[in-house]
Amino acid sequence: MFTGLIEEVGKIKGITPISEGKEFHIESKKVINDLNIGDSITIDGACLTVTAQTNEYFSVQAVEETLIKTTLKGVKVGSSVNLERAMLATDRFGGHFVQGHVDGIAKIISFQRSGKAATLKFKIPDEIVKYVVLKGSITLNGISLTAAEVNGSIVTVSLIPFTLENTNLGQKKAGDSLNIEVDLLAKYVENFLKSKEQKTISVEKIKTWGYGKK
Repeated sequence: MFTGLIEEVGKIKGITPISEGKEFHIESKKVINDLNIGDSITIDGACLTVTAQTNEYFSVQAVEETLIKTTLKGVKVGSSVNLERAMLATDRFGGHFVQGHVDGIAKIISFQRSGKAATLKFKIPDEIVKYVVLKGSITLNGISLTAAEVNGSIVTVSLIPFTLENTNLGQKKAGDSLNIEVDLLAKYVENFLKSKEQKTISVEKIKTWGYGKK
């Protein structure tokens, strides 16, 4: 589990093709000091497992399914990526529940700066629109943000100077793609309501089972 609070922006040092997909070698100065092989870490919001480590970089592997469904397929050597290690049970919880399971890819429509802050407008896939609500939580490239405006599949978020300076969103522009993860709680609510609907028994439903027919 993650919180959506980025710890560091790493840099892709190298990319090695493997039979299952790709292995990314990522330079790090901060998170690498408390990282072990087997640990979970989000790379631009996608949860991956540390497979190797040196004093300067660590490696993670992404299978073809992950590459297809995230922006990692377009990552190149030199690209900057947001990093967050899995949270500890004793950590302060400052963002929202983030699984690191990317739900889709958002396309940036506009990126408008206002002083040191900015407003980011993007389009999300139609199938996940129902999970995004005004003032609700949303994750972009692993960053916990709040939906300031929601107009169908067009969502707007406000970016404070700290976010622009300490994540890779400050390097993005219109046309770029972002990994998006919707609020986990919204999914649970939907599943609960579906479960209740399926268990609701009515006269009409009983008749469909063959009872009451002459």
